[in-house]
Amino acid sequence: MIRVELVKMFRRPRTYVVAALLCGLPLIVAVFLATTRIPPPPGQGGAFLSAVLSNGALYPAAAMALVMPVFLPVSVAVLAGDAVAGEASAGTLRYLLVRPVGRTRLLVAKLVALVAFVLFAIVAVLVTSYLTGVALFGSEPAAGVALPADVTSMSGVTITPAGLALRLLGTVAYIVVSMLGVAAIALFLSTVTDSALGAAMGALAVLVTSQVLVTLDAAAAVQPYLPTRYWLAWIDFFRDPILWRDIERGVGIQVVYLLVLLGAAWANFTTRDVTN
Repeated sequence: MIRVELVKMFRRPRTYVVAALLCGLPLIVAVFLATTRIPPPPGQGGAFLSAVLSNGALYPAAAMALVMPVFLPVSVAVLAGDAVAGEASAGTLRYLLVRPVGRTRLLVAKLVALVAFVLFAIVAVLVTSYLTGVALFGSEPAAGVALPADVTSMSGVTITPAGLALRLLGTVAYIVVSMLGVAAIALFLSTVTDSALGAAMGALAVLVTSQVLVTLDAAAAVQPYLPTRYWLAWIDFFRDPILWRDIERGVGIQVVYLLVLLGAAWANFTTRDVTN
């Protein structure tokens, strides 16, 4: 069943359209930066954007900072919202379960397909942004890569290319876990309704509310428990030394959301009367 869902995911043109759109934003930003050579003012713009003018090897990190807050979560919410509700609205869910396919097995296959999509999208952004960054901005000598002072709070900190690759791998792992939290919200809603759009919009409403509360001082008491609170903690992988506090908290809160919401999705889906 997992193989079937993976084949279905990667045979659909929308998978590649979404990935292309995710890669398109960093490409557009890189073209403007390379053309004007005007960095964003201190404290404004995405992380790493100032540094890429002198070192294109850091552009994958800048690209992730660009797509993470909005574009990637929206993509995951849309696909996860369609996972079960889309089958129901199309009238294929009942036929899938008649094959017979256990409901738990189907839900797990849908989740694995979503993980595969997130990995595919992130890798596509990293590869295209690295090639774009090196082509437009060049890269530093192979001996080391200088981390930007606005991230490390120090100047002149360098890491090896291997160290940069390891930090990017840590970034990928952290973002995958964060996006699984988004997928869990949308997948749960997808088992509640037969409307894929409704499930996706419900998940986005939760994320937008969380983002608003994160910036609201009056909501300080609940901010540590919001799903989007630690989304950008992956930037701490690029500090020297690496700051693990927010990274660990971010992983912890996403694991809680995953366990609770996937459990709720499983309980609802396995007891649901499927008529479509």
